[in-house]
Amino acid sequence: MGILKSTFSFVFGTGFGVYLAQNYNVPNIQKLVDTGLVIAKHFEENYRKPKKRDNED
Repeated sequence: MGILKSTFSFVFGTGFGVYLAQNYNVPNIQKLVDTGLVIAKHFEENYRKPKKRDNED
């Protein structure tokens, strides 16, 4: 009975997702993730502590 219930949930969720994507303006998740990664990389590059130099003679 468990496999039938999980399969039904998966099929229903997939169908509902397709319906939403076709009828509503759903944001592109991959584009949002890429933008977040670019912003995180920018912050890391600008606010990283400088590396300590060992034995500068």
